[in-house]
Amino acid sequence: MKNRIKILLGAVIGSSLLFSSCNFLDVDSYFQATFKEDSIFHSMKNAEGYLWNTPTRFPDAGAIWGNSWNPGETASDEITVRWQTNEFWGAQFSIGKINSRNLPQDLWYTMYVVVTRCNRMLENVGKVPDMTEADRRRYIGYVHFMRGYAYYHLLMNYGPLLIVGDEVLSTSESAEYYNRERSTYDESVDYICNEFKLATQGIYGPTEQSISYSDRPTKGAALALIARLRLFQASPLFNGGDAARQCFSNWQRKSDGADYVNQTYDPDRWAVAAAAAKQVIDMDYYSLFTVMPDNQHPYPLADNVPTAPFPDGAGGIDPFHSFADMFNGEGIISTNKEFIWAMSSGSVYSYTKHSFPVGFGGWGGMSVPQRVVDCFLMMDGRDIHNASAEYPYVADLNQTIGTNKVLGSYQLRGDVPKMYDNRSARFYASIGFPGRLWTMNSASSDASYINQQFWYSHDDSKAGLAGAGSNVNDYNISGYTPVKYIHPDDSWAGGKGNVKGSFITSPKPFAIIRYAEVLLEYVEALNNVTGTVTVTTPDMTGTDVEVTVSRDVQEMAKYFNMIRYRVGLPGPSLSDMNDASRFEQIIRNERQVELFNEGYRYFDTRRWGTFLTDDANMSNWRGLDVQKDRTDVSGNPGFWNIVTIDQQNIRDRVALPKMVFMPIRHDELLKVPAMDQNPGWDR
Repeated sequence: MKNRIKILLGAVIGSSLLFSSCNFLDVDSYFQATFKEDSIFHSMKNAEGYLWNTPTRFPDAGAIWGNSWNPGETASDEITVRWQTNEFWGAQFSIGKINSRNLPQDLWYTMYVVVTRCNRMLENVGKVPDMTEADRRRYIGYVHFMRGYAYYHLLMNYGPLLIVGDEVLSTSESAEYYNRERSTYDESVDYICNEFKLATQGIYGPTEQSISYSDRPTKGAALALIARLRLFQASPLFNGGDAARQCFSNWQRKSDGADYVNQTYDPDRWAVAAAAAKQVIDMDYYSLFTVMPDNQHPYPLADNVPTAPFPDGAGGIDPFHSFADMFNGEGIISTNKEFIWAMSSGSVYSYTKHSFPVGFGGWGGMSVPQRVVDCFLMMDGRDIHNASAEYPYVADLNQTIGTNKVLGSYQLRGDVPKMYDNRSARFYASIGFPGRLWTMNSASSDASYINQQFWYSHDDSKAGLAGAGSNVNDYNISGYTPVKYIHPDDSWAGGKGNVKGSFITSPKPFAIIRYAEVLLEYVEALNNVTGTVTVTTPDMTGTDVEVTVSRDVQEMAKYFNMIRYRVGLPGPSLSDMNDASRFEQIIRNERQVELFNEGYRYFDTRRWGTFLTDDANMSNWRGLDVQKDRTDVSGNPGFWNIVTIDQQNIRDRVALPKMVFMPIRHDELLKVPAMDQNPGWDR
């Protein structure tokens, strides 16, 4: 193949930047078997094929547990595991075992391959003879989106970018030509947001997108990514907060002394973030996913929950299924208006197996700390520290509910501790607690594999250490497991007991962006706005518009309460919302429980700066004593005590300023000597 694509940072600088193999051009055989690279832009068919093959370089967005594209869930403070393998390299990252020379993934290199492909398309799209101007405009829009999304991945993982603009780099220049410095974080955010702005000028809106291509990004996705980035840019880590000073105060660009990360607080950034999120809302297309109630078996609501029709209350919906069915495979991905951008994920499908015990075909080790369990509210909206007499929180785990309860279609067994009673629908849809009923309906050909309770205690031969099998790491180490993506029919028994008919509901969706996130971003940004501010942000046509923003309590309540009503909870009190500091904590807790196990938490604790003080705090890493028995049969009782998790992945956990970003790989830094490493990491 001649005229190979040139890629920055993709090969050793000096003799050539040429990639050593043609295989990177396209992973499918169509391009290799049908035409040479210089034929890509000879027809619209070829150019479109090249365009839509480019996203194959992006990682599976749902790969947030093992073999992840970022440190992910096992490096966050909401999921932990006992495993210490490269598959769960996020756990290795959290105990300080990852550095610039052993980083397991090569996202830096791969994303620059995408950037170079995009630059080549922008350079040549004008040459495609059978492409109309409308087709060309749409093509260019998608290219800008892909280029922005590649840089987005780089920014989220590595921080400030090495921006190459529109260049398709020549291989004939001297080495000095390729030796460049990084942009600042703010310059990087501005560049990416402009890419998404340019994308909106060409790509389809959500009402124009064919359902056959529902996994392609729309204008809504572009605007929502702008909103997400502007929220990060306004947050303490990147906006002159204590975390910014602690992590980046001595990190300046050599050529001009510019701070790579802003060290001076700019309150107006919150208004920019709010205005950007409001553009998504004002598209008047997206809505929170809901499911109609079963009138024969309605889900019970607390007396203080408004019953007006949703979204003005929790009336006319099933709170449990409205949340659970969005993730477990019951809902239809392509028609869900909460999904601004989503697609089926093989990683989500396969990693549900890590929540199922070994005795039921799983690997059993995905564990949730008690701190996260405690974040879920009671059914009347109170937290566990302020529970009411009507819906009490009982910390004594030896007290059980006593009688079976039916919450709509969800069943709560009477031998379950009262700690797990009276909780919100979102709790039951998210957390696998001791005694939870696992229906596993698809294994109905074998009654011993359906309607099971797992306890996770040492003596539980199904799910505890006694049932771990040949791999002593395959058990739950906190007493809680995530169940957000697990359908009532799901069963991995076919892999263990060879139960005929057992299956996992598929496809499993992964929401890259969903509307609830945008609403939470809007409310968080509004809550931090000072005074009345007029800012500029792009609308869905890619046109800059002026938006006036202020901290409007009624506006915040309108959108925040939608999220609460959808899961059968009341909104916060007016006094809580009037107090910006108090409401900030409520918003952060809401993000924890609403977005639990979706990949947000790793980034949220960093942008807030709480990672530095809380992530390795042993008081945040507690769970049930899984080394002890649930009963006193063997003389080893004590499971129901809440203790610090005594595992290496917790004992050795560190939270260092350098760990807000991953290191850039050593071999990439060798190619560009002027490029600074992230602070705290060796070159």
